[in-house]
Amino acid sequence: MTDLAAIPELQAKIGPGRLVLVVGPSGAGKDTLLGLAQAALADDHDVVFVRRVVTREASAHENNVQVTPDAFRAAREDGAFAIDWEAHGLCYALPRSIDDDIRAGRNVVANISRTVIPALRTAYADVVVVSITAPPEVLAARLASRARASDGPLSDRLKRSVETSGADVTINNVSKADAHAAELIGIIKGR
Repeated sequence: MTDLAAIPELQAKIGPGRLVLVVGPSGAGKDTLLGLAQAALADDHDVVFVRRVVTREASAHENNVQVTPDAFRAAREDGAFAIDWEAHGLCYALPRSIDDDIRAGRNVVANISRTVIPALRTAYADVVVVSITAPPEVLAARLASRARASDGPLSDRLKRSVETSGADVTINNVSKADAHAAELIGIIKGR
C-alpha cells in the first residue's frame, strides 16, 4: 500500500475540495447507490466519481478500470496512484488525478476499503466517510443473487466483519434505492 504520509509533497493536506469515501460490506448496495448518484449528478462538474483501478475483470455494476497485476505494479511504481490497497486477493487504487480535482475545489467520490481511511484522512483536508450497510440477511440475499465468481465463497464474504465506527454518516440501505441515493447525493453536495 502506498504510504501517503511518506510522500513529501503531501505533507500539507490537499484541499479545498471534499473527498467522499464510500465503505461497506459486500452486498450492501454501494455500487447501486453510487451509480444512481452518478447518473443524477452527471451534469454537475463540481462532482467527480472516481474510477478505481482494480486487478479484477471489469463489471457493468462497478465503476472500475481493469488492469493486469503487472500493469498495476508498474503504475504504482510510476506514482500513478493517490493510494492503493489489497483486499480479497485483488489490488485496488485511486488515480493520482483526484488530487487535481480536490485542489480545484471539486467533491470527489470514491468506493474504497475502510483500511485506507486513516491514510486518506491524513492526506486530505476535507474527508467524509459514508458507510452503506444492510442487515446480514439482506447482504446474503444480494450476494447470492449476483453470484460473482471473484467474490469467493458466499459464507466467507458474510463472515467478514465490516467496522463502520470510523464513518461520519451511515446509510442503512434496506428500502427504496432512489431514496438512499438521494441521501448520498445530499452528503456529496454537503447538505
